[in-house]
Formats: sequence, structure tokens, C-alpha cells
Amino acid sequence: MANSKFSTIGRKVLMALSGLFLVSFLVIHVSINLVSVFSEDAFNAASHFMGTNPVIQFAMQPVLMFGVFFHLIMGIYLELKNNQAREVKYAYNKPSANSNWMSRNMIYTGAVIMAFLGLHLYDFWMHEMVVKYIEFQPEDPTRYFHETVEKFQDPIRVIIYLISFVALALHLLHGFQSSFQSVGFNNNKYTPIIKKVGNAFAIVVPAAFAFIAIYHYLNPITH
Repeated sequence: MANSKFSTIGRKVLMALSGLFLVSFLVIHVSINLVSVFSEDAFNAASHFMGTNPVIQFAMQPVLMFGVFFHLIMGIYLELKNNQAREVKYAYNKPSANSNWMSRNMIYTGAVIMAFLGLHLYDFWMHEMVVKYIEFQPEDPTRYFHETVEKFQDPIRVIIYLISFVALALHLLHGFQSSFQSVGFNNNKYTPIIKKVGNAFAIVVPAAFAFIAIYHYLNPITH
């Protein structure tokens, strides 16, 4: 029983660490994409660097993909274990009295995010693979801005993105603080600060992504 409990705690720690790793990716991703709102040339330069740098492409990108799938698989596993461990039926457990909506529905907001990630990979990563390794097109460092804006001219795609960003916000509202608690950082002095920072992050980052999508939808390329 003790080994099983330790194993569960260990998995929760790994889940938290993978989540914090993905948070760092979100910071980089939203920062680069925000550049597209202010400068076409700067966005092209940043995207060209990210898309051609061998360290990013062949070292960091595989690590990122592993982190995403590890977080997904571990989340599903822990959710199944939690369901099996409940001794009382859900209907009599009064979950609303013991936890908030976000914590009870992390698996669902996570599923929405993963579905969105599939679309996002199809839109951009798959396109990159085709351009570079199937069609072998010569690298054009000025193509990234136009390709990004064109994707956001489809109103249905924009709506899907916006729904996904709402799910991301809900996921982060619980996940950010929970990750710090899972790795043992639970201090009466600093926990309230972490909670405030986490709430701000959970709102600002998805809102920034939503702003980028709406901005490019409203500002199509006219030349």
C-alpha cells in the first residue's frame, strides 16, 4: 500500500513537472506570436530562426512533443486511478463541496486542448514538414507572416481556436497552482502569491492568443 501511494505521488510530481515545462513553452510561443501583431519583418525573422535552427528542430522540438504526450498520458492515467479509488459513488460524493469546477474537469479541458493541438499541428507543423521534407521547397524567410494570417481568415477555425483558448484558461486556473503544490512547494507566505500569479497567467496568456487570432482575422493581407 505504501509503495502504491508513493508511486501515485511520484506520478503526480512528474505530471506537475511536465505541466510546468509546458507552461514555459506557452510563454515562448505567445511571445513570438505577439510579434506578428506589431512587425511582419520581426515575426518572419523569429519564425525563420525557430524553423531552421538545428538545436530547436532536432533537440528541443522532440523534447517538447514528448512533454505534451507524457502530460496527456499521465493525466489520463491519474484520472482513471482517481476514479477507481473512490469508495463512494460520484452522485453521493458532493464533489462541489470538496473541489472547484476546474479541478474536477481537468481531464475535459485537457481533452479540448489536445484536440486543438492536433488542429494546430496540422495547420503549422505538418505544413512545415511538407514544405521542407516532402516538396523540398527552397527556404523563404519571408513566408511565415503571410501563412499565419491566411490561416486566420477562416471564421470557423478562429472560433475553434477561441474555444480552445477558453479551455486553456480554465485548465491553467487550476493546473498552475496545483503543479507547485504537487512538487512540494506549499508555503503559507508564498502560496497566495503563486495563486495570484497563476490566475494572472491563466487569463493573460490565453487572452493574448485569442487577441492574436482575432487581430489577424480582422486584418487580412491586402497585397
